[in-house]
Amino acid sequence: MIVIENLSKKHGKHQVLEDISFKVNGGELVTIVGGSGAGKTTLIHTLIGAEKIDSGNIKIDNLVVNKLSPAKVQDYRRHIGIIFQDYKLLPQKTVFENVSFALEVAGYDKNFINQRTTDVLKLTGLEAKRNHFPRQLSGGERQRVAIARALVHNPELIFADEPTGNLDPENTAALARLFLKINKSGTTIILSTHNKEVVKILGERIITLQKGKLVSDTKK
Repeated sequence: MIVIENLSKKHGKHQVLEDISFKVNGGELVTIVGGSGAGKTTLIHTLIGAEKIDSGNIKIDNLVVNKLSPAKVQDYRRHIGIIFQDYKLLPQKTVFENVSFALEVAGYDKNFINQRTTDVLKLTGLEAKRNHFPRQLSGGERQRVAIARALVHNPELIFADEPTGNLDPENTAALARLFLKINKSGTTIILSTHNKEVVKILGERIITLQKGKLVSDTKK
């Protein structure tokens, strides 16, 4: 259960988010929409602990995210999946190495790492690209690597900020369907987008922001 209570955030004197409140149940897929400057990215950043809020609370299960110490934030972020628009892949590592890296850092057994990474590459359609480097991949393939990396430690919750922002319509639709598949396996997803095709595919629940305010929260 995710509970956002009266969340507000300023950048300098500019009110980026104002009195945002909503709840997300486990297993939900929530799409956050709004125009440029609506506050979508800032909201995602506050939810993953990357930006401090000015007032309110962000509660995820038993954690109050906005009250965590920097060390506890890092621990929290190891238990969720995070996907950004710009991929953030390690250029000197292969697809397999980019995805498996998080498990290596966490100290998992080598056999488990190999099996789990292989399974996630199959799920995301990347098995044939496992030995490729990011520079050898298309934009859609690089974003799939980012998704696979977010999935490899089997998180119950994934945050995605404009994950299709740099992609063509075909890859955008394919990735939206992949997120739908991931959600149907039980993973909670909160995803921000301005893309109408993504909203059309994923739009089971749509939260709309406008100038930092939550103006609608609708379900199919």
